[in-house]
Amino acid sequence: MNKDIIIVDTTLRDGEQTAGVVFANREKVRIARLLDELGVQQIEAGVPVMGGDEKEAIRAICRTGLKASIMGWNRPVIKDIEASIDCGVDAVAISISTSDIHIKHKLNTTRERVLEQMTQATLFAKKEGMEISVNAEDASRSDKDFLIEFAKAAKEAGANRLRYCDTVGIMEPFTIYERIKEIRQAVDIDIEMHTHNDFGMATANALAGVRAGAKYIGVTVLGLGERAGNAALEEVVMALKHLHNLDLYFKTEMFLELAEYVSRASGRELPKWKAIVGKNMFAHESGIHADGVQKDPKTYEAFHPEEVGLLRQIVIGKHSGTSALKNKFAEFGIFLTEHQASEMLPKVRSYTVSIKRPLFDKELMYIYEDFFGKRD
Repeated sequence: MNKDIIIVDTTLRDGEQTAGVVFANREKVRIARLLDELGVQQIEAGVPVMGGDEKEAIRAICRTGLKASIMGWNRPVIKDIEASIDCGVDAVAISISTSDIHIKHKLNTTRERVLEQMTQATLFAKKEGMEISVNAEDASRSDKDFLIEFAKAAKEAGANRLRYCDTVGIMEPFTIYERIKEIRQAVDIDIEMHTHNDFGMATANALAGVRAGAKYIGVTVLGLGERAGNAALEEVVMALKHLHNLDLYFKTEMFLELAEYVSRASGRELPKWKAIVGKNMFAHESGIHADGVQKDPKTYEAFHPEEVGLLRQIVIGKHSGTSALKNKFAEFGIFLTEHQASEMLPKVRSYTVSIKRPLFDKELMYIYEDFFGKRD
């Protein structure tokens, strides 16, 4: 696995292409600042040729003085690249479809014309001193030989990397590993993984690509993106750190703050069950789990909650045991005996079933007072 992984966050471009999502300019700038502080190395800020607010937001981000590289997204059209350069970006993505289904039905053109347009745009961007990602849209449904020919042409024209786009999310880790390995063996060009989540495998596919030799990973906060979204920034970074022993030295304690801000700005819920940053990540109710985690958090937690800005919660509900009950009341300065906890537990469980949720602290105190009277 490549140890020099670069994270390319496209929340402000592909994330905003989520149906119904619009970021205000000030929100785009704020998100860019947070991503930069977190440690993201490159931010794909938007599509400059759209003009208007989009172009102004990208200009504002470029003027902010961030450490991260700022990239503009473009079709293989000179005026698109000129619009990106005018914003002040230092990198451009040049995107065109490489699958026959896209070439025929979307572009109404030929493979030869695709190569010609990409080459002309890449040569122009290279002459202007840009870092260049050539995006093979729908790469996962492209003819293998043509995709390799496309990658070779991009390399010869001056592209720094090939973005392998699993545009409709049809890949799975075993296949994508082989595909990326074949490209790397055929062409000496860096590869960026851009994976979609239509079958729930975006993060896994991105990591499989890295294992096959890809250096760049495209992500979005919370996995925002078209249809089912993209590989999630927080999932990729934490998986690299804890599953592959590859620490990018991001300020991961900012993940919750970033996730909550993007959730509000996008009008998209941050689910409690969301991997890495959902509040249920470190909420324990089951008696066996709660008892284990109180003895040693590593029994049921893959990493410490503080690492991503969360806190551990022991939830009192239908599946709680006496150990959790005793520990919860200890927080109130009440030290239950085993007998007292066993006596209360059936009532606690019955009440949670009747209201179909865990109990609030005040409700637990009501049950305690019913059994043992009010505290002096």
